[in-house]
Amino acid sequence: MRRREFITLLGGAAAAWPLAARAQQSERMRRVGVLMNRTTDDPAGQASVAAFQKSLQQLGWSDGRNVRFDIRWGANDDERDRRDAAELVGLAPDVILAGGTLGVAALQRVARSLPIVFVGVTDPVGAGLVDTLARPGGNVTGFMLFEYSSSGKWLELLKQIAPRLTRAAVLRDSTNPAGIAQFGAIQAAAQSLGVEVSPVSVRDAGEIERAVAAFARSANGGLIVTGSASASVHHDLIVTLAAKYKLPAIYSNRYLVTGGGLISYGVDLVDQYRNAASYVDRILKGEKPADLPVQAPTKYELVINVKTAKALGIDVPTTLLARADEVIE
Repeated sequence: MRRREFITLLGGAAAAWPLAARAQQSERMRRVGVLMNRTTDDPAGQASVAAFQKSLQQLGWSDGRNVRFDIRWGANDDERDRRDAAELVGLAPDVILAGGTLGVAALQRVARSLPIVFVGVTDPVGAGLVDTLARPGGNVTGFMLFEYSSSGKWLELLKQIAPRLTRAAVLRDSTNPAGIAQFGAIQAAAQSLGVEVSPVSVRDAGEIERAVAAFARSANGGLIVTGSASASVHHDLIVTLAAKYKLPAIYSNRYLVTGGGLISYGVDLVDQYRNAASYVDRILKGEKPADLPVQAPTKYELVINVKTAKALGIDVPTTLLARADEVIE
């Protein structure tokens, strides 16, 4: 081939090179940090991160092409949260997705201007993360786990599925401000339902075992496992203890019921991570967290495990089964 013909051919090939491919090469790589309040092997945590990344991809952000993810798994441990928060901020991300109140608080201690989108926070105003739900006002916004008023619903449902219930142990994270308010809402419902409630800390596995074993010594008891990252970290232990001591238990997360728990009532956490991708996308495109209102949940799911009910000797009322979004046989 003559030199002139080769140059002409090369020029034609360059002109035919897809414009999208050339634009792709020049596109700036963005960085998204992720601080999870669960353990690395937590199935719900893995599903949540996968849903978040898939939703971002659908919005045009592809891992390795125009975005890079830096993920840390804090397991809801204060020391690890502080360390992981500092590491993530040191990587200079464009935005950070954070799960849970403690993770957001850890990030705010080291970064007051870095955009943060949260998931799984119960009371962002009370925890001092945002000014108001409609106008966050700072560098943080996101998606609430549930409203406090729904906490009393756990006791109502537990009483419906186990009518003889007169005592309930409330498993909560005593170091999380949300846990205090949750317990208060449950106490308010307990008065009208004739149920005595007592708090149990879920920060330590040994403490959970001892407290549940002591609680189970008396009859007509049940467990309320509130929405907290600590409860998620110890979920296998809690479900096992409920089965061992024949205690009816209600959970805030569906996956605990698919894993052998009796009943759950709460939001779809994986769906919240999916929705969080829209806020991260908008921030990457230039919007500010202060201008993005905090989103409250609009749908709660009721899930019942009939197999577990039978093992506990519970005959689930047909009216409750009819209301369930999912019944696990």
